[in-house]
Amino acid sequence: MSSFKFPSARCAGAVAILAFAALGAGQAQAADAAAATPAAEPADAVDAIVITSYGKSLQAAAALKRSAEYGLDAVNAEDIGKFPTRNAAEALQLVTGVTIDRQRGAGLYVSVRGLGPQFQYTELNGRSIAVNDLIENGGARGRQFRFEVLPAELISQIEVVKTPTADMDEGALGGNINIKTFKPFDLGKKAAFSARETYNDVRKKADPSASGLVSWTNQDKTLGLLASGLYDERHVRNDRLYMVGWNLDKFKSVLGSGLYTPTRTRPTVETEHRKLYSGAISGQWKPNGDFQTDVDVLVTRLDVDYDEFGLDIYPDDTTFAVPTFVAGSQKVVGDTVVGGTINNVRWMGSRETSLNRHDLTIFGIKQAWTPGAWTFNAEYGYSRARSYHPDGKATTRDRIAFFAPLTYDFSRGYKAIPQLTTTVDYNNPANYVGQAFDYTWKDSRDTDETFRLDGSRVFSGWFTKVAFGVEQHNLNRTYLRRDWVLNDILNVPLTTLGSSFYQPMPYSGFLSGLSGNSPRTWVSPTSDAYYNKMFTPAVAAQPWSNADLRNTFIVDQKIHSAYARGDFKFDLGGVPVSGNVGVRYAETKQLASGTLISGSTPVPVAYLKEYKNWLPSLNVKAELRDDLVARFAASRVVNRPNVTDSAPRITVSRDSPTASGGNPDLDPFLADQYDASLEWYPAPTTAVTGAVFVKTMDNYITAQNTTIQVPGRGDVLLSSNVNGGDAKVTGFEAAYNQSLNFLPAPFDGFGVQASVTLVDSKANYFAGNRQIKDDLVGLSKRSYNLVGYYEKGPISARLGWFWRSRYLSSIGSTSQAQAYIDAYGSLDGSLSYQIAPQYAVTLEGSNLTDEIRYVYGKSKDQPMEIYHWGRTVSLTLRGKF
Repeated sequence: MSSFKFPSARCAGAVAILAFAALGAGQAQAADAAAATPAAEPADAVDAIVITSYGKSLQAAAALKRSAEYGLDAVNAEDIGKFPTRNAAEALQLVTGVTIDRQRGAGLYVSVRGLGPQFQYTELNGRSIAVNDLIENGGARGRQFRFEVLPAELISQIEVVKTPTADMDEGALGGNINIKTFKPFDLGKKAAFSARETYNDVRKKADPSASGLVSWTNQDKTLGLLASGLYDERHVRNDRLYMVGWNLDKFKSVLGSGLYTPTRTRPTVETEHRKLYSGAISGQWKPNGDFQTDVDVLVTRLDVDYDEFGLDIYPDDTTFAVPTFVAGSQKVVGDTVVGGTINNVRWMGSRETSLNRHDLTIFGIKQAWTPGAWTFNAEYGYSRARSYHPDGKATTRDRIAFFAPLTYDFSRGYKAIPQLTTTVDYNNPANYVGQAFDYTWKDSRDTDETFRLDGSRVFSGWFTKVAFGVEQHNLNRTYLRRDWVLNDILNVPLTTLGSSFYQPMPYSGFLSGLSGNSPRTWVSPTSDAYYNKMFTPAVAAQPWSNADLRNTFIVDQKIHSAYARGDFKFDLGGVPVSGNVGVRYAETKQLASGTLISGSTPVPVAYLKEYKNWLPSLNVKAELRDDLVARFAASRVVNRPNVTDSAPRITVSRDSPTASGGNPDLDPFLADQYDASLEWYPAPTTAVTGAVFVKTMDNYITAQNTTIQVPGRGDVLLSSNVNGGDAKVTGFEAAYNQSLNFLPAPFDGFGVQASVTLVDSKANYFAGNRQIKDDLVGLSKRSYNLVGYYEKGPISARLGWFWRSRYLSSIGSTSQAQAYIDAYGSLDGSLSYQIAPQYAVTLEGSNLTDEIRYVYGKSKDQPMEIYHWGRTVSLTLRGKF
């Protein structure tokens, strides 16, 4: 893969045009701005909930970036409120260098500067948050914060710190993301509300949402209270045709070696009914100028009622029959058998249901005392996240099947529906027999507790400040899981079971915008008959099986850290220079507990892992001119492994001969990172910034494959993680925002916001015995945002395009190819009209061009997934008092 390059001639030309426009704007506004550009006043957060200047909000974010002692970018309440952003992840896509992952259309995970979700460190009001990333099928990683539980309406500002200082938590290689909620001292006596109705053109159902905020302070502003709340409902339908992966040498006796053939392939309709309840309370007390107490509480509950209808096709599964490839039927492109016929294939109609509840509770208290030149802070934070099944409604999987040939053809490309045909009618219940009924119960609990003491003193000389502090950080993940696999109806004809056990596919129009010869409807199991017949009280009372014990684990981490930081400010050749230098020491003790199986005997195990890290940092800022700022930063950072990768566990796949396991002896990711940037502020409403960065990572975690014997399953390929790889990320990012108010009316209401990030990776690690070079999970080599806005009188409009290039989503294994998510862009926008001084109505839309997400394997000759969730449009009434 080619080395990193700066923008192409076309990109460079675009940057030059933007810079020229900014210069022209700066000259045109010379009458309005002195050479020393003043910092912008922060936008009124509650006004931003209703309608105010988007340009002013951008100006405030630029002023924050300009005055910061380290490299950061920010997004304010106005930026958040004026795009169709439902959660913090969707708001963060406005930030330079940030890309997001979407699940069924909703922003879920965040990547910064090309590094994936696990490399970010997320805080609320400066305090760490418990992480819980449980999904429907029980997969959990342990470091990737799910931003869907932080609704945008409760957020006043988000900061993304890209060059850390010694006093910041050491857990991020990508970015430290600090999400701030509203505070009463900032807002005074105010109230605001919003009411929204949202419509999705795939689910074809309107959903309500409402939020409110009340802030109060006493007359002398020594006491303030704020309360906010939100209810949001959403129905989601996702049409998906996906393949688990491409297998190497599965039919070697017929095809020869070195060829990939398809594994489990599944047309499926996924539906969700989501209900989000969230509330926040903030209190502030400041009896005098030296003493202030802040208390914050946030509680969120997300209920996801999940219902999925699928038709699984297993060309490689030998559980019930041995598939055979028909010699001479193959169509080969490169190393991939893109077409052919396979006999004895299991076709399985499935229905999966679950009610998943995600609870998050966050409490924080901060006591500040400022006697003279000294400042002391004492802080305590506690958060608890739990994902589980309420009301006894765990995950159910109802399964029926028939066995028949599969003729497939993926040669039309990864953006087309493949040919998946058989000689048996999959819409006829008489052709099916019963399969296993699966019932899975999960309970995942995370806690995060932090004690912190900080002190600092300011000085009048070139050495302006010394800061120091200590912190104790306690984290715990307890993961419990039970799986019942019940075979009471195995091979019983579906018609014998009766009509209560099946139904026609209840949805039509599956991927209707795409042509292709693949199943669109099929017989579907019902949701309750199987449970009522097989999950009896006697079954529920069964003791934990060895597989259950093997899946269950506890990982407890205790992190003690201390830091010292010194700030400086002096003139160097007439150039004001400021910055900070410091070092952080972190000591981690991890105890990972679980159960391993010796023969048929469960054996409790516990593994202690300790490591210590010295983490220096340097940030330097030079004000080259009144409107030009240069920065340089260097630091050593650490990122601890995903919790599930460190747990002593083995989870065996139900649908393929594979398993995943943990390694309690994993060392953390370590990286040296360097950053140099230049920021130009030619006018109060204009900013042009650019940065280059390098991150060199040690101990990169890579996959290792081992074949193990599992009772009742035979040979299973176990994938676990080990240290041993290395990686380097090099990148460039640039941003530009400007209000074009120098244009003649009515065009003076226009403005533009744009950013681009280019990243190159050099990597060398393994997926089993298959080498991965120059690709990191979650890293898009190119991404950009382009936003245009117009504000004039009562009208406010915005339209934004958010795009990222393809990225590696799974490294695969020895026998399975990796997977890439193709380049994806989303066109989002809003149109607001202020109908009265206190009221505004807003029409918002996301994915307006109805983009589809595609996934492919080792090459584009290996289609893997078509993923369609449609457009979303909402109408919102906002008010303030």
